Amino acid sequence: MGVRPNLLLREVLPFFLRLAALLVATLLVDAGLHLIDAVWVGRYLGIPGVLLILASFGHSLRKRGVIKGGDPVFLLRLHEWAAWAGSLLVLVHAGIHFNAVLAWLALTAMLVNIVSGLAGKYLLRRAQTGLKQARADLKEEGVPDSEIKARLHRDSLTVDIVKQWRKVHLPISLAFAVLALAHIIAIFVFWGWK
Repeated sequence: MGVRPNLLLREVLPFFLRLAALLVATLLVDAGLHLIDAVWVGRYLGIPGVLLILASFGHSLRKRGVIKGGDPVFLLRLHEWAAWAGSLLVLVHAGIHFNAVLAWLALTAMLVNIVSGLAGKYLLRRAQTGLKQARADLKEEGVPDSEIKARLHRDSLTVDIVKQWRKVHLPISLAFAVLALAHIIAIFVFWGWK
């Protein structure tokens, strides 16, 4: 078997590329709105963005037994795509037009939530699968267990670090929900109703 790229190049780099894709898509949508002189649309994209993010919680509710129906695989895919699309709309909504601390806090919590969610989606599963496959390949080649452990030490450490993602994702999801709700309430309280 030839030289394998390490886990960092195989798994971590693609994760950051996917995160960059979200940010690039945000910039492109925002630039498009500026080009067609429809920047005002961004002000209202937060509403469908939040609705998509709320729709993505079906997976979490099914996983925790709150709801019984629904295919878990479908709900996971819905969670991934609805959260991504909702985050895109919220990021465009936020743009560079921040004028309140609460909005900054909600956006920061959402960004941390996106990063931790992507860590779970892309890194943990792939990292564990890749490490398991690497062990199997080396064992098949007849490499002794002690050498397998030594060769894959850095990859094992990477997997152990990535396993910690749930400790960030769940509490930050709650923090984002609270901050987003506070932001929405503040908008309704301070909106220029006429």
